[in-house]
Amino acid sequence: MPLTIDQVLKDSFGFDTFKPGQERIIKIIVRGESGAAIFPTGAGKSLCYQLPSLLERGMTLVISPLLSLMKDQLDFLKSKGIAAAKLDSGMSFEDYRNTLESAKKGDLKILLIAVERFKNERFRTQLKQMDVSLLVIDEAHCISEWGHNFRPDYLKIPVFAQEFGISKVLLLTATATTKVIDDMCAKFSIARKNVVLTGFYRENLFLRVHPVSMENKDAHLLEVLAGKPDGPAIVYVTQQKTAERVACMLSDNGFEAEPYHAGMDTDHRDEVQNRFMQSSAGIVVATIAFGMGIDKRDIRKVIHYDLPKSIESYSQEIGRAGRDNQPSLCCLLGNKSGVPVLENFAYGDTPEQSNIHKVLESVKEAEGNRFEVHLYQLSKASDIRLLPLKTLLVYLELEKILSPLYTFFEFYSFKYITSPEEILAGFSNERKIFVKSILDNCVKARTRVKVDIDTIIQASGSSRERILTALDYFDEKGWISLQPKNSVDVFEILNPEFEIDSTARKLASMFSKKEAKDISRIHSMIEFFEKEQCLAESLSSYFGENLGHNCKRCSFCISQTPAVLPSPQLPTLEEFDFQKLIQPLAAAADSPLPIRMMVRFLCGISTPIMVQHKAKSMPGYGELSAYPYKLVKQWVKKQNEILQI
Repeated sequence: MPLTIDQVLKDSFGFDTFKPGQERIIKIIVRGESGAAIFPTGAGKSLCYQLPSLLERGMTLVISPLLSLMKDQLDFLKSKGIAAAKLDSGMSFEDYRNTLESAKKGDLKILLIAVERFKNERFRTQLKQMDVSLLVIDEAHCISEWGHNFRPDYLKIPVFAQEFGISKVLLLTATATTKVIDDMCAKFSIARKNVVLTGFYRENLFLRVHPVSMENKDAHLLEVLAGKPDGPAIVYVTQQKTAERVACMLSDNGFEAEPYHAGMDTDHRDEVQNRFMQSSAGIVVATIAFGMGIDKRDIRKVIHYDLPKSIESYSQEIGRAGRDNQPSLCCLLGNKSGVPVLENFAYGDTPEQSNIHKVLESVKEAEGNRFEVHLYQLSKASDIRLLPLKTLLVYLELEKILSPLYTFFEFYSFKYITSPEEILAGFSNERKIFVKSILDNCVKARTRVKVDIDTIIQASGSSRERILTALDYFDEKGWISLQPKNSVDVFEILNPEFEIDSTARKLASMFSKKEAKDISRIHSMIEFFEKEQCLAESLSSYFGENLGHNCKRCSFCISQTPAVLPSPQLPTLEEFDFQKLIQPLAAAADSPLPIRMMVRFLCGISTPIMVQHKAKSMPGYGELSAYPYKLVKQWVKKQNEILQI
């Protein structure tokens, strides 16, 4: 007699009842349909795939955005005796090989990967040998350009699902507006009736907006942390240097505080996270690198020392408080000093039309109908940062100019663990001749053996895929230790006759619209914090939910007065010496300096050329980062015109 979902819930997970929405979405998946779960942070999205995975005939493949999220989910699954594993770049060759072998044999119920894993030629070859019955996309809002955290690689997931014959999909996210939900579902042909959306309102969260000037922030933070409720806390900041400074300040004042940001090495970050997870009073001062997938139920305070990036980010971050349903404080120490810093993230990801032109020229120069891309090289050559460059390539796909074919590694090398003679002895007839052609056409270097795939193809008459499958087999058997290098993205050029100038203008316009949308999202967030309305009601409304009543516990409900976030008092730009500020960059870069390059230098926005010139270490870099980008741009244009006269 087949198990029921209630039996699996009790026997495998030890739970007596489902959380809101879980049972409904699980039933959709179990009956063979695709669905989407839009649950707030901490509402149990993971169970929506974990439980069905035990009832699926094959394996559940989970695309997850962060290693920390994978780690926590994996630890939970293993604690329940569920066969699960992850693939990540930090694994040893042996662990990677063993994990793939288990997945192909059908020994795994759940495999967690990052979306970038699909670009790995070896993985794609191995995936064809796996029985995947359910594809799960965590943080699924990343697939929508209308979302707050659009990631170009996510846009290709529907193509991968089709390529590998995965017909059933589950989308998971905590932050999706109605427009984003429609977009996500359209990309995977998910019926709207199969979208399960639970409320965003949590009555145990006490929302507070405290207007505070920059000079009073530290004192106010100390006051909030010393107050009730007692317990662990996360303090969110925008920049890494702020995380270090604030954590030090809190430690000096007797708090158990540590910084956490992407600039720290992985082992150090893991140590900080593990200490926090075990602590009953610990404080982590963190950038947004911290928090996703961390299931600590007793976080009593989430404090935004700096402004979050968007309403979606705010909702996601405060959702980490009070998962045990006990009263928890979510406090924003608000002023508008951080607005230019947030805006600069958007401005920094908008390439110049001339830079887009360079990318289009490289497409035109490609031989035949294949465009091969070394992303890092093209990023340097075009002076477009890596993420917007990926977005640009996605735009070219949407414009039907390019179509992604595959990603391969330019170079393969290996170390012999077993001698070539012993490897050959394991084969006979045609297979032995094929294996010999591989081993004979590899070039020995000092410590590794370089694989010359083109020569092997000519010598053996075999396909590249067969050769790589053989090398993977040798690696799986432990005969060699295989290492790929230099990934190359290959596109088919669908429309080689495209016109460069008009296409560059159109793409530049698309980026400008995206920039305007991102800037608008920041200002919508400011309006949200200053709105004359209950914060909980306003937040629910943003995500398409009608709360229908005031929460009676947020700062607006208590004071009946909207918050007014103070603006910084800054000296006028005319008080700065333009020539002195720009001189270090002018001495290092080619003249004349483009306006945008000067503006980015002064606002502290890095680009590949800035990195090449080591601009971050120059005097003047980021000197005007506290000023609005558009204001700095106007001033730079004016000063440049004066100097040219």
